[in-house]
Amino acid sequence: MKKIIIAIDGYSGCGKSTTAKLVAKEIGYSYLDTGAMYRAATLYFLDNHIKLTDKKAVDKALEAIQIEFRFNDKFQQSEVYLNGLRVEKDIRSMRVSEKVSQVSALAAVRQKMTQLQQEIGKRGAVVMDGRDIGTTVFPDAELKVFMTADVKARAFRRQKELSERGEVETIETIVENLENRDRLDTTRDESPLRQADDAYVIDTTSLTIESQVLGVIHLFERVMTE
Repeated sequence: MKKIIIAIDGYSGCGKSTTAKLVAKEIGYSYLDTGAMYRAATLYFLDNHIKLTDKKAVDKALEAIQIEFRFNDKFQQSEVYLNGLRVEKDIRSMRVSEKVSQVSALAAVRQKMTQLQQEIGKRGAVVMDGRDIGTTVFPDAELKVFMTADVKARAFRRQKELSERGEVETIETIVENLENRDRLDTTRDESPLRQADDAYVIDTTSLTIESQVLGVIHLFERVMTE
């Protein structure tokens, strides 16, 4: 049976990562959270006070960054490690969310992350989610999905995620953060967020995660029988 690449792109808070993880588990594929890679890089930049306008400092930081995914048997999921340290919780904080789009917009950052993602995914049988997987990282992916949703629906989901981690943020603050990220992601010069011409669109505003997963699996089965 052929092994394909499933590229899931879309706006923050649409359920991309959760859907991608569950789809990968269901069909026996590997899962790569590319957004987590950018968040890990952002965390390093913040903790080391790297100025985004200082090209030399950015390049030096990227040389020092090592990102890997390790499978946690207890929780049955892959977790992000930055330079050997588990940062799964830290990269989901609001301070990282507020800066990740700015860091992701840097050409040097995107080039390094793209190279790492292509290396991981070149053997196929992988589900990747992000913002430029189907347009830049793997433009020849056999299945491309683009997810969108109403910003208020996305904000309530993000608020729930933060609450589960012990962080309290107002809906207004989260909506502002999401709208700012949308603007930065769609207007950046390097690999902006956009729907690939051959991507299937899924509006998740009123969908449960289960429905999203079933929708992607249905598309996967269709591609595999073509």
